[in-house]
Amino acid sequence: MRITQLRRSRHRFLALLGTAALALAGAVALPGTAQAANILTNPGFETGGLSPWSCSGNLGSIVSSPVHGGTKALAGAVSSSDNAQCTQTVSVQPNTTYSLKGWVRGSYVYLGVDGGASTWTSSPSAYSQLSVSFTTGASQTSAKIYVHGWYAQGTYYADDISLDGPGGGGGSDTQAPTAPTALTSTGKTSSSVSLSWAASSDNVGVTAYDIYSGSNQLLSVSGTSATVSGLSASTAYTFTVKARDAAGNTSGASNSLSVTTNAGGGGGTGFKQAAPYLYEGWGDPPNPTTVMNATGVKWFTMAFVLDSGGCTPSWDSSRPLTGGVDQTAINQIRSAGGDIVPSFGGWQGSKLGANCSSASALAGALQKVIDAYGLKAIDMDIENTDEFENEAVQAKILTALKTVKANNPGLKTIVTFGTSTTGPTYYGNRLIEQAQSLNANIDVFTIMPFDFGGGSDMYGNTVNAAEGLKTKLKSTFGWDDATAYSHIGISGMNGLSDQQETTTPAIWTQIRDWSNTHHIARLAYWSVNRDRSCPGGGVVSNCSGISQSTWQFTSITAGFTG
Repeated sequence: MRITQLRRSRHRFLALLGTAALALAGAVALPGTAQAANILTNPGFETGGLSPWSCSGNLGSIVSSPVHGGTKALAGAVSSSDNAQCTQTVSVQPNTTYSLKGWVRGSYVYLGVDGGASTWTSSPSAYSQLSVSFTTGASQTSAKIYVHGWYAQGTYYADDISLDGPGGGGGSDTQAPTAPTALTSTGKTSSSVSLSWAASSDNVGVTAYDIYSGSNQLLSVSGTSATVSGLSASTAYTFTVKARDAAGNTSGASNSLSVTTNAGGGGGTGFKQAAPYLYEGWGDPPNPTTVMNATGVKWFTMAFVLDSGGCTPSWDSSRPLTGGVDQTAINQIRSAGGDIVPSFGGWQGSKLGANCSSASALAGALQKVIDAYGLKAIDMDIENTDEFENEAVQAKILTALKTVKANNPGLKTIVTFGTSTTGPTYYGNRLIEQAQSLNANIDVFTIMPFDFGGGSDMYGNTVNAAEGLKTKLKSTFGWDDATAYSHIGISGMNGLSDQQETTTPAIWTQIRDWSNTHHIARLAYWSVNRDRSCPGGGVVSNCSGISQSTWQFTSITAGFTG
C-alpha cells in the first residue's frame, strides 16, 4: 500500500440477463400424503463421477472445490454457445407435488424441471440455495431435473440437489431399507465433523444416505461416510443417518451421535500484533529505535519484499534481502526488544505471488525470507489485478502460505487486502472462500479500510467494513463472533488518503479502542514514515498532510492489545 499507488480497481461484474430469464411456475395441485425423500441419485456428486447426470457439450465435471457439503460438487463450464445444462431423469408418481432444492454458485444459475417450474439466482462468490415446487401430470411417470448456467457468464457450481417426494414404480417397491448402524465420528475440526457408518440393506438397493442434525437434513451421499462442514466452534451437534432406495422408501434413523466441535484455532490462539508499516525505500525513513523509545511500539510491518527476478526475494526488487538498510533497521528493532513482520507484495512492482511459477516455488521464496530473519509471522499484501483479482494467483499464494506454515511450526500467516465500506468485495470474498476450500489455515485476514472513493466517515466505514468481514468469516468457516473477530486485522491510513479521506488522531483512537473492545488480532497503518505533521501538505511520503504531533499515530497504535 503505497502513497499515490493505492487506488484499487472498484469495478464490479454486472452481467446483463436481458429477457432470457425463465418464468417461475408454482405448484397447482396438492398431492395425497406421501413420504418425502430425495429420489435423485448421486445428489451431492460424492461418487466422484457424473452418472447418472448428463451434461450438454461434455461441459460438466466433478470438482473438490468449491463445495457446499461433503467433498465434491458439480462444475458446469459455460461457453458463449452452451449453458452447460446437466440433467437427471427420475421416475415419479402422477398427480404428485415434488419439492426441488439445490445449492448453487455462479453468475445466473438455474434449477428446474424440464417443461415445468424453474428458478434462478446470481451468487458468484458463495453458495446459495434454490427451491421450487412442481406437480406431475395425471399420467406422468418421469421427470427430467436440470441445472445450468447462462451463456458466457463463467463456470457455475452445484451441490446437494434434492428432489423430495415419492419415487415412481406405482408403489411396487414399498419396503424401506434397514437403518444404518454404528454411526461414529472419524474426525473433527472447529467447523466440521467427519462421520462413518455401517451400510444398510434393501430388497432392491440403497441409493443414498441422508445426514441429519435433529430434524434438519444437512446433506446426502451415496457412500457410508461424509464430512459435515460449516459448523460453529465449541458447539455440540447430534447426528443421525437414514438410508433410502430408488423408490423413495426411507429407513429409520441410525443410532444418535453427539459430537462437540473443536475450539476456534489460528488467530483464536491469542496472536495479537500492533505493527505499523515502516518502509526503508521511501519517505525519509525514521530511525526505528527513536520511534520505539518515543511510542512504546514493539512490532513493525516492513515493506515490501518483491521479486528481483527468477522468483528471488529482495526488498523492493532492488535492495538485498540481507546486509542492506532493511537488515540494519531490523537489527535495531530487535536490539530494542521488538520484532518485524515482512510484507510481501503491495500495490505495484514485480511481485513474487504473480511471478513465481508455482505454489511450491513461491513457498521456496517465502522460506528464504523466513530463514534469513527467523520470522514469527509473514504478511501477504494482495492487491491489484495481478494478484487480488486473479483467482489462480490467489490460490497460489494461499497454497504457498499453507506450505510454509506446515514447514515452520508456530509461524503466523496474514493476508492483507482492500475492502468496501460494508465488507469484502467480490475478490475479497473469493480470497476467503479459497482459503477455506484449500484449508490454508490463515491466522489473520487484514482489511485496508480506506480509498473507498469519497467515504468521509472513516470510523464508521472502518467498523462497518470490519463487521462485514466478521460476517463473511462466520459464514465461510462456521465460527462464532469471538472466533471471527480473533482472525481480523485492520490496516488503516493516517492523515490524508489518496482520495482525500481524513483519519485524524482522534478517529484512529476510536478505531484502536473498537479493535481492543472486539479483541481483533492485528492493528496496522500506512505508515510510520508519514507519522509527522504537515497541515495542508497534501498526500506525501514523509508526513500525514494534517496537524498532529510527531509519532502520534504510532503511539495510539502501540495501545492496541486486542
